[in-house]
Amino acid sequence: MSESQGSEGTTRQLPVIEKDTGPDPLDQSASAADYRPPPAADGEDGGDGRFWSARRIPAAITALLLFLVAGFFLYDIASVRADRPAMRWRRELAGQLAERPLDDTWVLVGAGVAAVLGLWLLVLATTPGLRSVLPMRRTHADVRAGLHRDLAALVLRDRAMEVSGVQSVRVRMSRRRADVRAVAHFRALDDVRADLDTTLADAIRGLGLSRPPALSVHVRRPGRKG
Repeated sequence: MSESQGSEGTTRQLPVIEKDTGPDPLDQSASAADYRPPPAADGEDGGDGRFWSARRIPAAITALLLFLVAGFFLYDIASVRADRPAMRWRRELAGQLAERPLDDTWVLVGAGVAAVLGLWLLVLATTPGLRSVLPMRRTHADVRAGLHRDLAALVLRDRAMEVSGVQSVRVRMSRRRADVRAVAHFRALDDVRADLDTTLADAIRGLGLSRPPALSVHVRRPGRKG
């Protein structure tokens, strides 16, 4: 456990540092456990939910399929009402449904496909979607803003590259976690990791997200060439 003096003279408790105790110093690493940013300020409850997707493609596909099926049946019914024989496909379908038992393989397969499609539609109807958009805190009651996860990861990467000793950074951003893996080619790994903790925590606060993700920082030395 280590402590670092902040810029305002305060003392911040840092997470546990895990080091590789192997004999090769180039393989040493320092890792930061999950870091939770401080709670939102007064009036910022962070309760904004995710954005809801319009589901235009699934809705268009479903509507098109229903339109085609309904059109075929309506055409055939109108043809029968006009004293014409029913279409061959409908006669065969009616015969198959009348003759095949309920435990027939094709009946079970068709029922399974219909159940899966129905479950898929229910999931689309009851989940918000747009997992790649992170909701931001509201500053006005009538305005909602969101930040794409890739852009948030790019901001964190750029801020991490400003830390002295950092050679390269890779950031993976999710809705609940920001996983940062850095390579430091000079300075002590613990010092680089401590600076990254402070810099990235401030960067996450600056993103203005309604639910700031937990921060996980890992720092290692560059691998041997050849």
